[in-house]
Amino acid sequence: MRDFPEPRAVVVAAALELFQAQGFDQTSVEQIAKAAGVSRSTFFRQFGGKEDVVFADHEVLIEQLREFLAEGHDDPWGAVCAASEFVFAHFAHDPELARRRYQVVRQVPVLREREIITVFRYERLFDDYLRSALPGVDPLDAVGFAALVTAVHNHVLRQLLRGKKKIPVSTLQSALADVRRRYGVHQDATAGAPDDVVVAVFPRSMPVAEITRRLRAQLD
Repeated sequence: MRDFPEPRAVVVAAALELFQAQGFDQTSVEQIAKAAGVSRSTFFRQFGGKEDVVFADHEVLIEQLREFLAEGHDDPWGAVCAASEFVFAHFAHDPELARRRYQVVRQVPVLREREIITVFRYERLFDDYLRSALPGVDPLDAVGFAALVTAVHNHVLRQLLRGKKKIPVSTLQSALADVRRRYGVHQDATAGAPDDVVVAVFPRSMPVAEITRRLRAQLD
């Protein structure tokens, strides 16, 4: 997945610094443009408004995840977890900027409302992908897994945003591995050798669509 365009990142950083220092409502587009060293017209070409600056990273991330998931993956459940890890790694790369954004959002009701919508967009993206990648999957399994991955991701991310210590991506990976175990879709440690007879034992919690996918992979 590609890196973020540098010019946009400069504007985002400048805007968040101003929002934190003097307030979201008290900061004008002109002030942001001046602090970032761009023109007002350039600002509006890059962003639709002040709210869009705060959530600019998410807009790019969601599009990148959509492209990533569309590539096709042998393990759809794992692909959703990998997407979650990518988002976390992006914010963990610059935790101070992420914390500044978090503090700004917490102080502005309209931004908190948009944050809720943004979280749902990730969840819906994962849900739609699982239903597409696993034909016949029980909708409750798809939406439940998507919701749990999103919730676990946000829980670990908040540990990073609310504290001062570094939270490694391995913390999220461990939590997501537990999510997969709960759903019975954890990655097998070893693959069985091919044979004329296939005997398979699956956890009772494993979605039927995942059982079908694994059986098909062995029989093919």
